[in-house]
Amino acid sequence: MVKFRGTVKDFEGFDASSDAQTLYNAMKGIGSDKETILDLITSRSNAQRQEIVAAYKSLFGKDLIGDLKYELTGKFERLIVCLMRPPAYHDAKEIKDAIKGLGTNEKCLIEILVSRNNQQIHALRDAYKDAYGRDIEADIVSDTSGHFKKMLVVLLQELYAAGEEQWGTDEATFIMILGNRSVTHLQMVFDEYEKIAEKSLEDSIKSELSGDFERLMLAVVQCIRSVPMFFAKRLYKAMKGLGTADNTLIRIMISRSEIDMLDIRECFCLLYEKSLYNMIKDDTSGEYKRTLLRLCGGDDDLAGEFFPEAAQIAYKMWEISAMSKVQLKGTVRPFVGFDASSDAKALRKAMKGFGTDEDTIISIITQRSNEQRQEVKQVFKSLMGRDLMVDLKSELSNNLRRLVLGLMMTPAEFDAKMMRKAMEV
Repeated sequence: MVKFRGTVKDFEGFDASSDAQTLYNAMKGIGSDKETILDLITSRSNAQRQEIVAAYKSLFGKDLIGDLKYELTGKFERLIVCLMRPPAYHDAKEIKDAIKGLGTNEKCLIEILVSRNNQQIHALRDAYKDAYGRDIEADIVSDTSGHFKKMLVVLLQELYAAGEEQWGTDEATFIMILGNRSVTHLQMVFDEYEKIAEKSLEDSIKSELSGDFERLMLAVVQCIRSVPMFFAKRLYKAMKGLGTADNTLIRIMISRSEIDMLDIRECFCLLYEKSLYNMIKDDTSGEYKRTLLRLCGGDDDLAGEFFPEAAQIAYKMWEISAMSKVQLKGTVRPFVGFDASSDAKALRKAMKGFGTDEDTIISIITQRSNEQRQEVKQVFKSLMGRDLMVDLKSELSNNLRRLVLGLMMTPAEFDAKMMRKAMEV
């Protein structure tokens, strides 16, 4: 069971009718009791807020969101109203606002589409259709262009299910690897890529790509590494320097408050040696500030002096525990009765002398798991004093050579090599 890492949870002893009455009283007459409104709304989960909206309509025949818009003003009104929308409908409105009128808010599109999981993307598509009577993919396609547009479409299709026919070969390789692998595997791919390219994948993206497409691909890689870290960086950028990107701040604080705000707070401290709570406190004011601080959920600086080394260890432990286990349903399994020495000798014999026994090579390599192939490589070197990969490359040719060499690499090495080739084109 996944441990809850949000800061806003279901309120115990919840009574939708009682809450509806409290909100009605808070807005009745001249002025409004903003403190009561923010205290109640930030201490209820989104699902409970939807029950309150329904109860308010039933009891008073009025639209709660409409009344809140009328009674409140400024950034506080925007924040409270956004909290009252279901998550998918909030995302849908953010996307709609990002593409309507002149210009496009590409950073908003990137943030939402890169960070949401399959279930959230599916709900977003349905909510957009329900709210605006339009297809979200068609609207995004009409408002964007080039590789940036293509990648956004892929993100909208869940698990990057866009067919290769929509892409050039090298683009397809790059996107397929990023989209169809587990987080654990991709983190190994990134390590292997760095060994091959002698620089990080992020640095390669920065040198090979540009503009919105570069920002999009960097965001994809950052979310694969750590979604909470991605949002910690986004929050810092929203508040640093003069002015505040309030739309970004509101969107992230709302969307992550019931998911991983505690992890985002940890990452924020790790990166900037300052609590998210204190940065919000210094950068905002009034009821708007108090509402954001309620969503943040606590001041990590109050826990005592911050130790970066300890935080790094704690973060790494969290990262490992957060990785999901993937159930494998492959066609190649470990070979029963496997003997690495016997296989190494058989492969050497198949390549020694005039000609090559390709059938023997194919039979052995395709009937061993990747882990067993790695053992064969090591034993081949130990027994023969030779590099099995070099011998195979010399003895085989064309597509068979590429296929067999690919099978002899670790999965991470193979993906890193394919990614590197795609980046070089």
